[in-house]
Amino acid sequence: MKDAVQKRSKKSLVLTVSDALRQQIGEGRYSPGDRLPSESRLTEEFSVSRTVIREAIANLRADKLVEPRHGAGVFVLSPPKTVALPFQEVDPARVSSMIEMLELRTAVEVEAASLAALRRSPSQEEAIVTAYQKVRALSEAGESTAEADFELHKTIAEATNNPRFVEFLNLIGPSVIPRKALHAVAEKAELGAYLSVLNREHEAIVKAIIAGDENGAAEAMRLHLRSSQARYRALLHQTSGSI
Repeated sequence: MKDAVQKRSKKSLVLTVSDALRQQIGEGRYSPGDRLPSESRLTEEFSVSRTVIREAIANLRADKLVEPRHGAGVFVLSPPKTVALPFQEVDPARVSSMIEMLELRTAVEVEAASLAALRRSPSQEEAIVTAYQKVRALSEAGESTAEADFELHKTIAEATNNPRFVEFLNLIGPSVIPRKALHAVAEKAELGAYLSVLNREHEAIVKAIIAGDENGAAEAMRLHLRSSQARYRALLHQTSGSI
């Protein structure tokens, strides 16, 4: 018991020291290229053992914040460059942004529909039908269908029984099924007609998957996404005033 308490205490001290040094580096007390104080100085500053200091430095090294140099000491490194995550600049209000995403989705989801028709289980069939019925009910009630639409596409991706398709959709998120740009310029009657077309396209996809028609499912999904591209391209021309 005593050993366990000592281990926990040591771990806590290491975290305390490494966090303090990390903060000092972040606040500019130690700039890139600066050498950290010696072990003996740091043990005095934090009132801990050399072992704790070494492990704290090891934590900073693992985070690429410092670099020990043999015979010279421990030096602060430049902050690592942050890698931009994909799909972070997708703007649902920009028609051109939505066209880009629809082109990408077409490349992925056409195959997903085909595989779903081949691999779906009875429970996955039921989930797809339920998701489609929810989209249709919301549409007919005049309510937002964006989230439900995304869930329908996800249930189709899940029916591929290849988790990478679902991971892709989760990565791009439900904002790829927007209504913002369309709502901004379309009249209520136009929106109603648009949603009716979407319902028919979704129905064709679902029927083909349930029938096990892989080619029909792929073609229905391709038609759905390419038609969406055409609708958004028309909207782009409309908003830009071009022919």
